[in-house]
Amino acid sequence: MAYKVTEDCINCGACESECPVEAISEGADARVIDAASCTECGICADTCPVEAIVLG
Repeated sequence: MAYKVTEDCINCGACESECPVEAISEGADARVIDAASCTECGICADTCPVEAIVLG
């Protein structure tokens, strides 16, 4: 089960730069995680300053 970005995302990009498999990209209002690429490492969730990334 891949991580997902919630509506609390402020689109700051902190998670994108930390993702080791480049599964995160910029969306219109929030970052988007490609579930097929996500390895569920959790680095993005640990990096998010507003806790907007959850295992989903």
